[in-house]
Amino acid sequence: MSKTTRKQDALDYHSQGRPGKIQVVPTKPTNSQRDLTLAYSPGVAEPCLKIASNPEDVYKYTAKGNLVAVISNGTAVLGLGDIGPEAGKPVMEGKGILFKIFADIDVFDLELNTKSVDEFVNVVKALEPTFGGVNLEDIKAPECFEIERRLKEEMNIPVMHDDQHGTAIISAAALINACELQKKKIKDIKIVVNGAGAAAISCTRLYVALGAQKENIVMLDRNGVIRADRPDLDGTKAEFATKRDISTLADAVKNADVFIGLSSADILSAEVLKTMAPNPIVFAMANPNPEIAYELAVKTRKDIIMATGRSDYPNQVNNVLGFPYIFRGALDVRARTINEEMKIAAVKAIAALAKESVPEAVNLAYNTTNLKFGKDYIIPKPIDFRLITTVAPAVAKAAIESGVAGTTIKDWDAYAEELKKRLGMDDAIVRALSNKAKSNPQRVVFAEADNYKILKAAQIVKDDGIAIPILLGNKSIINKIIADNDLDLEGVEVIDPLEEVELSEKFAQYLYSKRQRRGITLYQARKLMRDRNYFGASMVEFGNADALISGLTRDYGTTVKPALQIIGTEAGVNKVAGMYMMLTKRGPVFFADTTINLAPTAQELVDITLLVNRSVQQFNISPRIALLSYSNYGSNEGEISQKTREAVRILHSQYPDIIVDGEVQANFALNPELMKDNFSFSKLKDGPANTLVFPNLESGNIAYKLLQELGGAEAVGPILLGMNKPVHVLQLGSSVREIVNMVTIAVVDAQDKAALTISKKK
Repeated sequence: MSKTTRKQDALDYHSQGRPGKIQVVPTKPTNSQRDLTLAYSPGVAEPCLKIASNPEDVYKYTAKGNLVAVISNGTAVLGLGDIGPEAGKPVMEGKGILFKIFADIDVFDLELNTKSVDEFVNVVKALEPTFGGVNLEDIKAPECFEIERRLKEEMNIPVMHDDQHGTAIISAAALINACELQKKKIKDIKIVVNGAGAAAISCTRLYVALGAQKENIVMLDRNGVIRADRPDLDGTKAEFATKRDISTLADAVKNADVFIGLSSADILSAEVLKTMAPNPIVFAMANPNPEIAYELAVKTRKDIIMATGRSDYPNQVNNVLGFPYIFRGALDVRARTINEEMKIAAVKAIAALAKESVPEAVNLAYNTTNLKFGKDYIIPKPIDFRLITTVAPAVAKAAIESGVAGTTIKDWDAYAEELKKRLGMDDAIVRALSNKAKSNPQRVVFAEADNYKILKAAQIVKDDGIAIPILLGNKSIINKIIADNDLDLEGVEVIDPLEEVELSEKFAQYLYSKRQRRGITLYQARKLMRDRNYFGASMVEFGNADALISGLTRDYGTTVKPALQIIGTEAGVNKVAGMYMMLTKRGPVFFADTTINLAPTAQELVDITLLVNRSVQQFNISPRIALLSYSNYGSNEGEISQKTREAVRILHSQYPDIIVDGEVQANFALNPELMKDNFSFSKLKDGPANTLVFPNLESGNIAYKLLQELGGAEAVGPILLGMNKPVHVLQLGSSVREIVNMVTIAVVDAQDKAALTISKKK
């Protein structure tokens, strides 16, 4: 297990709180007796009778049309082998999560205690009334082929064994594009497939369906080349047996155009790679270590196009590019099966998407501005939000055109919009920020490193490559906490300000020079520098660190004050502000000011709005800002409504390009239909606000805490706006997850500020 996935962390993740990773949540109101009467007895009889008279109505009145079964018997789990159905359950739950977050498909995972093909097939067939589709998972070959074949023949809902077809579809899309770039035709290429399991067989079959010639394919298993004269071949291996007189991988690879690895680490040597044809294509997909190391391959052959199964190298062949969207499209037209036409449609859609201009959000996530179709970008990135609107419609159209769809889609533009609405942007934003942070990790100084939660978060961001932590505090105390909790922070810099005499004096002199006319003497400056918040802020100011994280154990004002005195605000910024990103089921909503300004004036509300507008744009979201009040456009008079109205007047006059309106009540700001019906003149009538500016500190603070506790939203923040350099203050008592999220934002903030500085110098 890699350092980024520590054993105890994985066990804690699955066991802490509610065990496991999934739960069932009602989709209808259940608060009143009337609700329960409608949900069960006697109200439930009505949909039952409708379905009894027309079985297709099950899709109208139940969750069947959005429910997939992830089914396994645990005989071929990940790289763990035959570990049994109970041991495979965490993997099946995880697969369910991927279905949900990428395509809004609900999943029940089912682990079957049988190795009999007949028993497995009979159980799954009996479950057909419950599900809209079946995803077979982690079933060993050759049984998986027979199970899938029979279920597809005997069931009238989509069935797909993702271990076979997921890898096949994604690698086929990559192969199409790689051949184009290397100026090779798929009908002419010589392919070596190292591996003969479920994925390898399915990949090869799909390549043949796309035009590859069987006589140009050589497949190998553990015993060497699969030759027609071998006596030990089963039916699936015999399908790709070669008549050539070769026995070894080296023989097979010589002059080959393509190497497909679905086997084990380090079996393809540099010497053998050199014997491939010019402009070779190598997909080394063994995980976690490929058949040949990426660095070695590209060093050995400058003309290579290389793909792996890993996310830390270009061209990751990742099944999540396919299965969520394939099932999404199949479910949405009530397909009876997932046929070859649908799989090929998915292949072509994924391949075509890689040739389109990459959205800024994807570029930002990978800290680049030039992701474009080429040797290092032959398939889309997994976080590309366009996959659902590209692959799902392609699969749905193929199902309709091939005659396996139970219903049709008349308005494809409306369908695309529906797909977009299915996915909130909450997790997508956090994942994108994390990817961006990892692309260029920054030095983050933790002012409260004598705390277990801080140290745990520091380990996580170090392991994940999000940040380079620097720990402030008493070294012996920090080391004891590390040892007592079996943390691994080897190599992380630990600084005790009390021991850094020369550096403390330098920082104190600077503080004194800035604040000597504001009541601070040199003696006081030296004394203040013993405080880790002052010392940490000074490290950021002098370039010893790129960002500061603090506030876990101290109140907000005490934490912010040192940063304001030492680092100060950006040029042109009069007041800093605090903002929370609330991750809701409807997507992210930004709240400000929630932490700093007690009772802002109209002009200060304008300043806060400008800060928030710019910050939200940095998350690659177009801000739609509402200045909140208890009043709607003058419906009630009072100090708050008047100052909010004045702030909006200034914003409309001086900043007409910003989408902002008010004064407005929160329900109108978030409900465009309500707004359109009552205030059709509003700038917010065409869509809900995603950024809320509160009239005072108490309303903003109360609102985010209520939403967090009662609404189930995750609060990311407070994000400190307007500082000259990155300083971010934690909520008092933040969880480890919240600390990691804040560090991620701090790193991205540091990256943006560094880029802006470079831009100004140019």
